[in-house]
Amino acid sequence: MILTSCFNSMIMAAVGDGLPETLPVKMDEVRVATEHWWAGFILYMPLISLALCGLCAAMKVKSKLPAWITTGSLLTSFIFSLLLYFDYSGTPELIPILSWINLDWEGGSFAANFTFYIDSLSLLWVMFVTGLGTLIAFYASEYMETDLGKGYTRFFSGVSVFLFAMVALVLGDNLLMLYLGWEGVGFASYWLIGYYYQRPAAVAAAKKAFIMNRIGDLGLALAIYLIWATFGTIQYDELMTVVADGSWKAGYEGWAIDLIPWFLMLAAFGKSAQIPLYVWLPDAMEGPTPVSALIHAATMVTAGIYLVARTYEFFLLAPESLHVLAWIGGLTALLAATIGMAQYDIKRIMAYSTVSQLGYMFLGLGVLSTYGAAYHVFTHAFFKAALFLTCGTIMHGFAGQLDLRKLSGLLKIPGWRITSIAMLIGCLCLAGFPFTSGYFSKDAILAEAFITQGPGFEALGWIAVFTAFLTAYYTFRVWFRVCLGKVEYEPGDDDHGGDDHGDDHGHGHGHGEGFHPHAPRFAMNFVMAAIAIGALVAAVPYFMPNHADEKLAGGWVADMVHDSTARGGLPGLDRHGVPLSEFDAHHADGHHDDHGHAHHTLFGMDAHTAMYVISGVVGSLGIILAAWLHLFRREDADRLRAALMSRWWIAWLPRAMEHKWYVDEFYLALIRTPLWISSHVMYAFDRYIIDGVLVDGIARIPRMIAKWFQPLHNGILHSYAVTMAGGVALIVLLMILFLQFWNVGGAG
Repeated sequence: MILTSCFNSMIMAAVGDGLPETLPVKMDEVRVATEHWWAGFILYMPLISLALCGLCAAMKVKSKLPAWITTGSLLTSFIFSLLLYFDYSGTPELIPILSWINLDWEGGSFAANFTFYIDSLSLLWVMFVTGLGTLIAFYASEYMETDLGKGYTRFFSGVSVFLFAMVALVLGDNLLMLYLGWEGVGFASYWLIGYYYQRPAAVAAAKKAFIMNRIGDLGLALAIYLIWATFGTIQYDELMTVVADGSWKAGYEGWAIDLIPWFLMLAAFGKSAQIPLYVWLPDAMEGPTPVSALIHAATMVTAGIYLVARTYEFFLLAPESLHVLAWIGGLTALLAATIGMAQYDIKRIMAYSTVSQLGYMFLGLGVLSTYGAAYHVFTHAFFKAALFLTCGTIMHGFAGQLDLRKLSGLLKIPGWRITSIAMLIGCLCLAGFPFTSGYFSKDAILAEAFITQGPGFEALGWIAVFTAFLTAYYTFRVWFRVCLGKVEYEPGDDDHGGDDHGDDHGHGHGHGEGFHPHAPRFAMNFVMAAIAIGALVAAVPYFMPNHADEKLAGGWVADMVHDSTARGGLPGLDRHGVPLSEFDAHHADGHHDDHGHAHHTLFGMDAHTAMYVISGVVGSLGIILAAWLHLFRREDADRLRAALMSRWWIAWLPRAMEHKWYVDEFYLALIRTPLWISSHVMYAFDRYIIDGVLVDGIARIPRMIAKWFQPLHNGILHSYAVTMAGGVALIVLLMILFLQFWNVGGAG
């Protein structure tokens, strides 16, 4: 009843602000599911874990208890997420958790409560967030064991904060709760990236991530304000009903409607690392590797995708925003792929790969393939987590070594087979090798780029295909270099990496003579194997039958997207879920997306069929090229680079790619340095002009006058008598002069 009254008060507020008096909020389409009260434990368990980890820190626990607490709590959240999924009726549900903000004033009101909005989109996200979070926390129990004690507890406290915020972001029924989770994951990211706070690079990376995300957060805050001011509500069910009905246009068809998706886009670009706000994510690799796997591959960086999918109706109201979304995504994918090709740090290569794959997801959203974007989020969460965790295992066992030029033959070293095979599975999926999960999810996006009509979308499709070739190449450049070939390795610089757990099967170089890498144990091996298997199984949903609409391709994930606010972007559907064959070209203010499938062919085949062939061939060519240059003829790769660097007209290309296209230097020169100079100029102006001249200068005047009269107050009695006599004489003299001038004036 309280929740319903809040809804009614918000409707009345909207009417008072100028919306139509008959606001069509269809409450019968959303059910208040009080019987699912236990779903709140999905949110509570990370909070309980945080409190218990804090207790462990207070009691100075030096065992793995914080890891078991965190893993158990996240596992419980995952189990409740599964129960909620299996008990989901197919109708969106509201699950009240607690009353939060309820404001009323004359002529309006505002309400935002801790309430879960359960639909298929939020269920899809929360299941892989909590599931992968559980596995990665278990992996971290072994990975972080060198920090047992205060640092160990601090790490798992940060993981708990992150999962709490992510659940709030995904399950909240209103934009303010999403904003709370949005800021929470940003704070947790800052916390965990800067975990090694003794290292200046880690501190700088944490600050960089925090500041870049603040830019996007400003966009989200402005978007939420405009949405509330325009529609009178920030709750998803009410918003989508009003937007779909279109009756709000009578009073609010102006600049605010066009501006909302651009602010949402800015927020998504900040959190999901797209041009121009992508530069924080590669540097975020300074944090522990489980952080990279959990936050910067599987969950947090997909928050921007979730935001756009959740608010997709706003983008459909301003189609130009979708065009920009597609182009920014495609160009980010290409830019990050070219940088990843020229890096040598395997973890950083995977970071740029994440930026690139996020670009694919935004490309999918921009070309109306919300299904393709969501499916790629789902598959990417598994195979990229597997890749990061294998990189972390290598870093852990080889004393921090991540340079692919100093690692080789890992598959042949006893104890490293699971790591090598898990990395192979992740690489195959990332490269889009035929019949892997990444193959199907990426093709769902690529084909739509050729089908959807938009400015230069066909060229954008070919850019995405070329990027797929680069992805296959740089991905297997890592695997062929690190896992195959002659067994050779050098340790890194971390002290904890070299112990007596390894086997004498390596050949050290330089300072690595006699070094023995220690292989991962059960926890790390189990998680890598489980997530790698999950990456393969993630292809299965593509073949599952559709229940929502048999006309749709994509199986289970298409069903999950169809039953959510993102359904307007499914292949073959218009913004209202109507098949485009039945779509009126003059519908929605004359905007028409020619998005049909049957008539669009590529090389004489249906676009989707053609893309299966093209992407399979392109990916295979990339793998073959990587095998030639980095497995069979590694010296050719060195000769090729030397040949390029020796020719002035082309040497700029590999050099620019190695230096990440000098984007950081560009920001330093055009943004950071001018701001630094202007801040120092303002500081000098404030200190010397405002404080020195105006404030302190005026204050010095009475002090100077006081110094003139200070000798008169020296405490000597006869000095006071002389002063008094002098004063009397001065007064008499002044009176005489005054009278003299008075008489002269009167005589005249």
